[in-house]
Parts: sequence; structure tokens; C-alpha cells
Amino acid sequence: MPSSIFRRLAQLIAGLFLYGLGISMMVRASIGVAPWDVLSQGIAANSPLSFGMATNAIGALVLLLWWPLRQKPGIGTVLNVLLIGPSAQFGLWLLPAVDGLWLQVPLFAAGLLLVALATGLYIGARLGPGPRDGLMTGLHARTGWPIWQVRSLIEGGALLVGWLLGGDVGLGTLAFALLIGPLCGMTLGWFGIGKVPSGPLPAR
Repeated sequence: MPSSIFRRLAQLIAGLFLYGLGISMMVRASIGVAPWDVLSQGIAANSPLSFGMATNAIGALVLLLWWPLRQKPGIGTVLNVLLIGPSAQFGLWLLPAVDGLWLQVPLFAAGLLLVALATGLYIGARLGPGPRDGLMTGLHARTGWPIWQVRSLIEGGALLVGWLLGGDVGLGTLAFALLIGPLCGMTLGWFGIGKVPSGPLPAR
């Protein structure tokens, strides 16, 4: 049993680290990023915070919203808030900016695939949902609205605010919205422990 917990914890940490690296690849591609990363970019552009610190701050603020919704975080929830931002910032330090679609598109695609792989790892570890996942399910429980509607409103709001603040919205944003679900569906099957977790795919 202890070895199983350690394996799941290692899977969680690896998944969160790779998730941040995947985000950094999509940011460096500069053809649009995921809705929450648009918000992180917008905040970073209008504050002293780096992209990674803005990602951490958003995660922490979202986690605070769990309190009135009576959601219970797990160790995976806390590590999600703490690790994705620094790993994304490390990736931005490591990777140079690219120019030209012949480099931008493959870099974005690689980042998207890495995010899907990482999602399978960290969700499959089953050590607690990401802060945005808990907000989504908590609002669903309190309002009775369908999950898809709650998720659309949350991510649409993050995207709009981030875009107004100057975040990078583009074809990559649309590609992420269309492809991340099917890709995560595959990777959750690869890396899930036992049965693939039920319910909606994560918003992180």
C-alpha cells in the first residue's frame, strides 16, 4: 500500500511538472493559448507578476472560492496550485521564442500533446482535483446547472478577462478547446489507476 501511494504521488508530481512545460511550449508558439493561460498572460502583462506567478495566484484565488462551495481539496489540489506555475516559468526560461508558422505550429502541437499526457498522469493519480475542477463541480452542485454550462461560463469568463488584459487569443486557443477533450480521454485511459475517472475532463 505505501508503495502504491508513493507511485501515485510520483505520477502526480511528474504530471504537474510536464503540464507546466506543455503550457510554456504553447506560450512560446505565440498562436494562442488555453483560456486560463490567456488570463495568466493578461495579469502578467498588467502587474509585476511573472507568467508563472500569475498562474499560481489564479490557482490560489480559485481555491479560496472552494470554501463557500464546501469543496474539500486533496494533496493533488495543493500541489497543482504550487507546481504548475513554477514549471511553466521554468519552461519559458528554457525555451526561446520562435518565429514563423513552420516552427510555431509544431511547437504548439507538441505542447498540446504534452498537456494531454500530463493531464492523464496527474488526474489518474487520484490525489485531488485541480482548483478549477473543484470550482466547476462545486458550482454545479450548488446551482444545479449542467456541468458543460458551468465549465463554459467559467472558462469563457477567464478567456474574456484575459483577452481584455492583453492575453494571447488565436487559432491555438480554438485548437486547444476542440482537441484537449479527446486527447485527455485517451491519456486518462493510459494512465488511470484502475478504472478511468468518471465525470468531465479537467479544466485544471
